[in-house]
Amino acid sequence: MILDPSSLPHLPGCYLFMDTKGLVIYVGKARDLKKRVSSYFQNKDHSPRTGSLLAAIATMDFIVTNSEVEALLLENTLIKKHWPRFNIALKDAKRYASIHLTDEPWPRICLSRKRTGPGTFFGPFTTSRERDYVLQVVRRTFGLRTCRRLPKRACLRYHMGGCSGPCIGQISPQDYRERVKRAESVLRGNTAQLLESMRLEMHACADRQMFERARDLRDEIAALEYLQERQAVERNRRYDQDVLAYLVEAEEVHLMLFKVHSGTLHGKEEFAFPFREGFLEEFLVQYYSENPVPSEIILQDRLEDPLVEFLGRMKGQKVRATVPRQGEKRVLLDLAERNVETAVYGDRMRLEALQRALSLPSIPQVIECFDISHLAGTAAVGSMVQFRGGRPDKGNYRRFRIKSVEGVDDFASLAEVVSRRYSRLIKEGRALPDLIVIDGGPGQLSSAQAALGRLGLSVPVISIAKGDEEIYWPGSLQPLPLKRTDQASLLVQHIRDEAHRFAIAYNRLLRKKNLVPG
Repeated sequence: MILDPSSLPHLPGCYLFMDTKGLVIYVGKARDLKKRVSSYFQNKDHSPRTGSLLAAIATMDFIVTNSEVEALLLENTLIKKHWPRFNIALKDAKRYASIHLTDEPWPRICLSRKRTGPGTFFGPFTTSRERDYVLQVVRRTFGLRTCRRLPKRACLRYHMGGCSGPCIGQISPQDYRERVKRAESVLRGNTAQLLESMRLEMHACADRQMFERARDLRDEIAALEYLQERQAVERNRRYDQDVLAYLVEAEEVHLMLFKVHSGTLHGKEEFAFPFREGFLEEFLVQYYSENPVPSEIILQDRLEDPLVEFLGRMKGQKVRATVPRQGEKRVLLDLAERNVETAVYGDRMRLEALQRALSLPSIPQVIECFDISHLAGTAAVGSMVQFRGGRPDKGNYRRFRIKSVEGVDDFASLAEVVSRRYSRLIKEGRALPDLIVIDGGPGQLSSAQAALGRLGLSVPVISIAKGDEEIYWPGSLQPLPLKRTDQASLLVQHIRDEAHRFAIAYNRLLRKKNLVPG
């Protein structure tokens, strides 16, 4: 362990910053370790986040590599090992799940957002709709199970003809393995060869008067032929492109990635993370270590040769990094840039509209919204969602079981949840939100405001009533003069709907647990 950058060598490699507890808080790579690390301590003009990083460093360590490309590979490994808090976190990215065929005595087929664990993963697909369709066809055609644990009795899927029933011995292990083998063949794209063998088997079964089996094979063949037609366009594409545009605003990077197949846009992913020097390289290394590398990446800035070589190694063939000046690729990049600008500045415009509508002293960057959900007074729960900069911050969502209220009493339930949330923030010395939103009318608003008053807090709070989408301000029985189509009202509605969705999801989870026999 060292603290003096002057002792570092002029060689490529990775450096690790540790805090007083010895935890790795940042991992970086460098073409020249001594120059890169020294720049942190020599340069006094740092962003707030870099300043926080420097203040937290107690010790550092380094690993020398043979080349900058090796340093990139090592950096990616170290980040996944330590998950340093000052490195870019992509956990909030919108990701498409893969299809997972598990490695179990009776393999099951399911969706998985993490490509980890035993079994085989298939994907990604051009859209979530296409992925879900493939999953549905394969699952229904081959009757593979989906249950996490093999039950002791047949489920509804079996009675509806969607499962072969391994739980009750309706299929032999050998036959089930054959179904799994066929499903895997389809998921790998080998549909034509499988169809030919299935047609031969169907005719053989018909010749032996095994008409039920021949009928099942006929139906399976029809389903796979239709699936083959849907996927034909994807198989004929020339190559894939990713278009990447970003905007730095208020020390935060807003990045948008377009997925393009043969010139056609098939989807996008959005990311937001704190700005730091070298953020683009760090993003690309992390993202493409978990996602397929396209044949071409179109972006605003030229990439260093070692990074392009690293991406090529990940893909197993050459990758092009293009900074277009004109033509179709420039049009695609312009489209991505316009989208990221609209996303960033559109959120700001809505927040500014809300600030004006409520006469707030500043833009409400952090908004928290509460909702209560129950079913006839049972499984009562509360939810809290947080929006930061006009967007969901799902890492700060919270859910609550109602503890002190018997029966149906939304007013008391709201008071309990609000009190629990902000008494904890006070105890932990954490920042309060700029605005609190309550799902309900003047009654729910009064209960929440009373709970805040007992804590000695004066955070602005409003409520929004379902139906006419009326927004209420404390102390008034009349709603604010806002149309439901105003920017401010639409933002509050969106936040309330997310809180409502989150509360219902938790309520259903509790009810499901209560229905499961112990």
